[in-house]
Amino acid sequence: MSTVKKVEDLRSARWFAKDDFRSFGHRSRVLQMGYGAEDFIGKPVIAIVNTWSDANQCHTHFKQRVEDVKRGILQAGGWPLELPAISLSESMVKPTSMLYRNFLAMETEELLRSHPVDGAVLMGGCDKTTPGLLMGAISMGLPLIYLPAGPMLRGNWRGQVLGSGSDAFKYWDERRAGRLSDQAWAEMEAGIARSHGTCMTMGTAATMMGIAEALGVTLPGASSIPAPDANHTRMSAECGRRIVQMVWDDLTPAKLFSKGSFQNAIAVAMAMGCSTNAIIHLVAISRRANLSVTLDDFDAASRHVGVIANIRPSGDHYLMEDFFYAGGLPAMMNVMRDKLDLTALTVNGKTVAENIEGAEVFNDDVIRPLSNPIYAEGALAVLRGNLAPDGVVIKPSAVAPHLLKHTGRALVFDDYPSLKAAVDDPDLDVTGDDILVLRNAGPKGAGMPEWGMLPIPTKLLKAGVTDMLRLSDARMSGTSYGGCLLHCSPEAFIGGPLALVKTGDRITVDVPGRTIHLEVSDEELAARKAAWTPPPPRYERGYGWMFGRHILQAHEGCDFDFLETQFGAPVPEPVIY
Repeated sequence: MSTVKKVEDLRSARWFAKDDFRSFGHRSRVLQMGYGAEDFIGKPVIAIVNTWSDANQCHTHFKQRVEDVKRGILQAGGWPLELPAISLSESMVKPTSMLYRNFLAMETEELLRSHPVDGAVLMGGCDKTTPGLLMGAISMGLPLIYLPAGPMLRGNWRGQVLGSGSDAFKYWDERRAGRLSDQAWAEMEAGIARSHGTCMTMGTAATMMGIAEALGVTLPGASSIPAPDANHTRMSAECGRRIVQMVWDDLTPAKLFSKGSFQNAIAVAMAMGCSTNAIIHLVAISRRANLSVTLDDFDAASRHVGVIANIRPSGDHYLMEDFFYAGGLPAMMNVMRDKLDLTALTVNGKTVAENIEGAEVFNDDVIRPLSNPIYAEGALAVLRGNLAPDGVVIKPSAVAPHLLKHTGRALVFDDYPSLKAAVDDPDLDVTGDDILVLRNAGPKGAGMPEWGMLPIPTKLLKAGVTDMLRLSDARMSGTSYGGCLLHCSPEAFIGGPLALVKTGDRITVDVPGRTIHLEVSDEELAARKAAWTPPPPRYERGYGWMFGRHILQAHEGCDFDFLETQFGAPVPEPVIY
């Protein structure tokens, strides 16, 4: 085994190696737990940051997988320490898991800093856990490897394949329109999520796990292995074995990442038909790595990378299980190799080129050739104009084509309860040509929840309307679809132009031209701005108070300002006395 580091160079040696009173105390307390000196002295100590909890359905299997990781670490001559972290179930955590992504990032960074560890295995998958874990671990700077939870199995209802979120939204509208019985809805509820693992559509979880692999922080092919598959168990143990060697090789994030790593992640995201949330999370991760990407990088990639993963919601049939059987991410990356920086390094010590060489596509309807994409341009587009000077995001691959260039009347709501009450009003003054607007749902306004897929009014659903333009400063689930304009920046809560829109105003959207324009004169907008008064703060104490004062805007990644790499000098190693 070739190594860069020697035993005395291990970070954990600061805790355990000295012949002094404090190291005596550290060693004696490890012995107290039943370990012998031969278990940990002179060995790399590996933190396993585990986001398992009884409230996280996506990570149910982590209770066992952590044991598989430990087995791999022990096999490779390391010593595992499981360090639990906040779990962030996308379904259960309210008001939104986005409120706590940075909490997980802070916890991960400080767990690694304060404990005697030399490297880390990061166990995540449910939407905010991937970016939160990576942000914190990158800031700490120790060797890391990411273990993705993997997607759940396909849903099933009356012989139909169901996809997380996407089919729930679809059939909920059918129920609201009176076309689906209570019995059918109850059957669907029991069949749409039938194993552990993340959403099996190309939602935020699958998107971020794929981005992690494209960044080079997972083992090749790890991101698309279904959670119940035996390959997932074997991959978990291999993560444990590999991180030990990474510690000896001193393969830190600073050595692993390059600008090409992040350009690869953007290109892969576009080709996957990614979640709109990819932009916020990848911008935040890149800024932690001091290799900042911007909305312009995403929009530029969208012009030359088509969607070739035929997975719902951008695709019309297949799910992540099919993607895995078709060859998974290595096969897709091999198809698009001319769009990638093949020299980028990955956690197995090899380049992207080496990892994808010979990877085959076994179903070219699931993973399309570049000449036959499901959508000719990338999954996301960034629009700018007087209504969104810092950008608004849309997923054109999931939008009804007639809405890509559209002018409509604004129907404005200041909060979600007002919207929710209005959309079920049979007398609501609305047509399918109108543009629904929700504001005060951005980072400072509400923690940026997934309210951006505004419900189509019931009267329109009954009339057969299946899509309409909807604009907000909120996010939406990556499993969502439709003409949703999201992340409007700056947000309304801080006086962004969205705060100035009135019902009846005309808004013009041009997705091919990448513009959004409020058809109101500059003089009128200035008058409205002068009359605008800031709303009261959402929180007056606690974590929410800190969040409201330090959260950045959507186009900046929604990190806390004081956590970004450029905020101050690097944090030193903890003193030990």
